[in-house]
Amino acid sequence: MTGTNNACSWVRSWGASPQAAHDGLGSLNDYPPLADVTLRQVVRISGGGRRVRIRFTNEFGTAPFTIGAARVGLAAPGGGVRPGSERVLAFSGASSVTVPAGAPILSDPVDLHLPALAKLSISLYLPGRVETCTCHDPALEMGWTIPGDAVASPALPENAEVLPVRALISAVELLPDAPAKAIVVVGDSRSDGAGSTPDTNHSWPELLAERLAERGMATGYVSNQGISGNRMLNNGIGVAATARFDRDVLATPGLGHVVLSVGGNDLAISFAPRGGDGPLADFLKVFPGAPVTTDDVIAGYRQLIARAHDHGVRVYATTIAPYEGAEVYTPEGERARQAVNEWIRTSGAFDAVLDFDAVWRDPTCPSRVREDFHVGDHLHGNDAGYRALADSIDLSLFS
Repeated sequence: MTGTNNACSWVRSWGASPQAAHDGLGSLNDYPPLADVTLRQVVRISGGGRRVRIRFTNEFGTAPFTIGAARVGLAAPGGGVRPGSERVLAFSGASSVTVPAGAPILSDPVDLHLPALAKLSISLYLPGRVETCTCHDPALEMGWTIPGDAVASPALPENAEVLPVRALISAVELLPDAPAKAIVVVGDSRSDGAGSTPDTNHSWPELLAERLAERGMATGYVSNQGISGNRMLNNGIGVAATARFDRDVLATPGLGHVVLSVGGNDLAISFAPRGGDGPLADFLKVFPGAPVTTDDVIAGYRQLIARAHDHGVRVYATTIAPYEGAEVYTPEGERARQAVNEWIRTSGAFDAVLDFDAVWRDPTCPSRVREDFHVGDHLHGNDAGYRALADSIDLSLFS
């Protein structure tokens, strides 16, 4: 007997790609190791659901660490938790768990009705010492450390201190009320939301999630796997997109669409001016590997397309937005950007193209971002710039 299975399955509603602390932007350089401390972090989910589980991560840790207690609930302003929404998290029925080095771990699911775009508070107590913190840098949404075990505290204690990164959590997964699909964005700082106002959820993937939620679309689940400074082909700030693609994209519960918004850093750094001293020279030292060509980047796209299509999901690409005026800009890099964009637009390799270059470029100087769309560095968007990107996307691509 055959039939259609209409049962709902788990879908990822929020994500942050894990990084090693030393492969981030340096926010943890002078931060003390975590020990006998509670981490309280706020995340905004995209689509809603009725059951929730949290994915914790020690994927870049060099030793196991123990979660002594953990809770989740609807976030209240100022770091609090909305009364009545608190849920104790367990791990295979136990209240504590040791997370192996190099591994993630899922909490047991708990019943908690979460509407689309709800803000979730996640608290975990670390009774022991965490020497190497798997994180996402920067957080762009507030988190705190609190001395001792404060997971049950309904309000943020006065002795809480700001946590500068997203630490030890990498995903929120929900059981929706109806069958749903996730959109995964693979990108760099422009996807990560660099330049947007912190605590406002103004990265373009989050603004896309808002538009999808307003329409009540079943694909309103968006997992932002952007890493600031990330490249497609070589490690540097974060693991290269081609290397993390299986973990961050193909293993996503409920995966339905992939948006590739990466490759710009590969070109910009390969053609950036070399030699001399100063901030730019120090910055370029962070990026190992030989320079890449436009053909290398195109081959990288083709690899990611093939791997995604093998999983039956549609793959879209954004064109690479301009960056003249940024320190890494060169005319050679601009020619490479234009060549790759021409291939993205005309090759037919992608299921659709999101032309972010056309949205951001200055009509009077197409190699520059419009003055009202960047944060002042000619590279990263401001809130208006990211809103323009999100608003330019044809939502029917995700129906």
